[in-house]
Formats: sequence, structure tokens, C-alpha cells
Amino acid sequence: MKNRRKPQYFKQVEIIDAGSEGKAVAKPENQVVFVPFAAPGDIVDLEVYRKKKNYFEGRVQHYHQYSDLRTEPECQHFGTCGGCKWQHLAYQHQLHFKEKQVKDNLDRIAKVEYPAMNPILAAPQPYYYRNKLEYTFSNRKWFTDGAPSEAKSETEMNGLGFHLPGMFDRILDITHCHLQSNPSNEIRLFVRQFALDHKLSFYDVRKHEGLLRNLIIRNTKAGNFMVLLVIHHEDEIVVNSLLPALANAFAAITSLQYVVNDKKNDVINDLEIRPFAGEAFLVESMSCPRNGFPDLQFEVGPVSFYQTNAHQAESLYRAAFDLVNPTGSEKVYDLYTGAGTIALYFARFVKEVIGIEYVEQAVLDAESNAKRNQINNVHFFAGDMAEVLNDNFIGEHGSPDLIITDPPRAGMHPKVVSQLLSVAADRMLYISCNPATQARDLNLLNEKYKVEAVQPVDMFPQTQHVENIVLLKLRS
Repeated sequence: MKNRRKPQYFKQVEIIDAGSEGKAVAKPENQVVFVPFAAPGDIVDLEVYRKKKNYFEGRVQHYHQYSDLRTEPECQHFGTCGGCKWQHLAYQHQLHFKEKQVKDNLDRIAKVEYPAMNPILAAPQPYYYRNKLEYTFSNRKWFTDGAPSEAKSETEMNGLGFHLPGMFDRILDITHCHLQSNPSNEIRLFVRQFALDHKLSFYDVRKHEGLLRNLIIRNTKAGNFMVLLVIHHEDEIVVNSLLPALANAFAAITSLQYVVNDKKNDVINDLEIRPFAGEAFLVESMSCPRNGFPDLQFEVGPVSFYQTNAHQAESLYRAAFDLVNPTGSEKVYDLYTGAGTIALYFARFVKEVIGIEYVEQAVLDAESNAKRNQINNVHFFAGDMAEVLNDNFIGEHGSPDLIITDPPRAGMHPKVVSQLLSVAADRMLYISCNPATQARDLNLLNEKYKVEAVQPVDMFPQTQHVENIVLLKLRS
């Protein structure tokens, strides 16, 4: 039997920083220890239970003094649910550490010169800001009272909520989530109670059996809701009883759909989405950056990508637009365009936009959104960015004056960075949800580009995540 590492203890340790992964940082005896749910300024006793290559992982055993940066978390699930790791920090301090995260990455990873950062754009709604949540059904509910699962009945084991951090088969049954506005919570609790009352089986991810798998709830700023129920197999009670009851109970649900997924993974993009009541999509609006133009309208389907914080998405795009301040003559390449939101946001104020996106369905959504908004100077292409964005593509569609890139968390492929250096557009706008990989790419782009502006944006209050915009200018 493999021996477990004996825990190490440190007494009266000060927490000195908030880490980028949502954990706080301590340095007892000059050893870096990451600690969940602590706050800078706390004085604690630590148990260090895991050693990594360059750091340790620990947990608080006792608080001697609480930090002045703390506030009382709103959510009863804080500390167990892994979703909102910074709820214990007052919002103004969350913003401070997010700004610091951006600066640290620019200094330590990018190692480039940059002007003074613009102050971070705070979110107007620190709670109830998400427009999409996905819940999981499970017959292996996590019990916070410490009672062993064996002592529970089969019904008591059923839960509908979020995965426990690091546990693929354990679900925290959620009573109230503070991330999406009502009636989101009421919808989830209604479905859960109906399932329990009618003895519908909750999915067993280990055995790959059970009826109910996932519940996806989307909403718009206007208060319209989409509900998508994912089931493992066809079921008469779901179609003839549960869905009608749900539609009748909530007038806010303007789109009710379901999908049968009998695969061993949760990916539903390749499956038939079956409409039950209402529209096949929601419509989200976004105001234009300049007066005199109608709001943009975006169709958001059950598997469409749309910025998860719709209110703050306007602030993000407006900040990006203002940094560029287009004249109207620019040819723009929008890389990783998704459903075309940024492309269409800029399109009315530039000569032409070329959007490139890996996911074919997203390109179809982008084209549909262009037609809906009667915008004709955008063209979208599907394919792997590292393969599509080549010399032949540039030769066919023309060299861009401005490149907008908004890659996934992993950042840009080295081949893409190399091609951007070869294209040498006059300006580049790099939007990122991961300042670390953005900083890595900026280090490579520094060969030909200088940083002209840095604008952090808080898209996800109560979490450690921060969005960052960097405007780059080709060196003369």
C-alpha cells in the first residue's frame, strides 16, 4: 500500500496574496503554499498536505485573525461548491487582485513595455449576472453533514446541482445559486421536485444509466428564459407530464426544448435538439457603440456561444471599440469569432470584417445573426485557425488593417502567432479570458508589436477570472 505524505503544520502564518487560480498564497519558511478560501491579511494555522514541483497545497486549520478585506459570503454553498472562490472578498478587493493578476502576468510572463493600465471595468451586477447555467442530475449526491452515503435511501441520494471540484461523479445539490436571476432557481427546484415525486431516475455516471442527465437554463437581459432538458433515453413522463408542467408553471420560459443523449459524454452539439414549446432560440440585444444605429440582435440557441455576462459584454465590446476608434476604412480580421458578436459589433463602422471560427455551427449562427441585423460587409469562414489563416487566405481576402483576436483560454497556437507576425497588420486588438496565456503570446508578438493600451474587465464577479484587452501597434 502506498504511503501518504505526512502532513506538515505551520502556526501563525499570514496570508499574503490572492492567487490566479482562486487560492490564497502564504510563504511560511519561504515555501509557497496555496490555500483555498483564505484572504490576504488572515493569520492562520496551516496544514500542508500535498507537495508539487514548485509549491505546496494546504488548508486552514485555525484562524487567529480575519483579514479586513473579508466580507460575508452571500451563498450558503460557499466553501463546498467550487464556483465562486472569491465570495469572501469584498468586491472592491476582488477588483484590486484582478488588476494585480493582469499586471503580474505582463511583468513576469510577457516581459514587455506597456503604458499605465486603465482601471478595471467593474461589473454592474456582482451577483445574478450569468445568462447560462448547466446543472447535473446524479444519484451520488454529496452530503455536507458528513453522513455516509450508505446510510441514505436511494431517493435521498438523488441531487441536481454542480460537480464537486475534482469529482466527476459527485454532485452538490444546490438550494439557491446567486449567479442567475430568478426564476432560474425556481425552475431547477421545480424540475427536481417533479422528478422525485414521480420517481424519475437520476443519472449514474459510473454505470451510464438513469433517465435525467442535465438541465441547462439560459436567459436574456429582457427576462426571457430557455430551458433545455437532457435525458438519457425517450420517456413518456418527461414528454407528456414534466415538460408540459414546466411550461405551464413559468411564463418566463419562452423556449423549452429537450435532447436525448445516450452517449458516455455530455457533449450535445452533435445531437438533435427537440423543440417542445416556444421559440427555438432566445434573442439578446446589444446597444451600438455610436448613436444613430439600432441595437444589435443576436439569436442564442441551445448550443450557441454568447458572452456569459450579457450586461458586462457591452462594456467589454465598447471598451475594445473605443481603444480602436475605427475610421470606417479598415479591413478587419476577427479571429475566433464565435457567433460573430465582435465582428458584427464593429462591422457598421469599418469597411469589411472577415471572421474565422473553428466550430461550424458557430459560423452558421454568425451568418444568421448578420442577416438578422442586415449587415452585409461581414464574411465568415469555418476551420482550424492554424490551417485557415495562411498566405493563400490572406492573398484571396486581402491584408487586414486591424486584427481582433479573442482566443480560448489556451491562447493562440504558435503557428497562428507566427502568421500574425508575417501578416503585420497595422494594429491588433487581443482580448483574452486568460491573462497568463495572453502574456505568453504578447512576449512572442513583441518582436514586431508594441503595447499601446491595457484594459482589464471584470466579467465574472465572485471568481478569480478576469478578462483583459490589449491594443497593439506595429513598430515603425
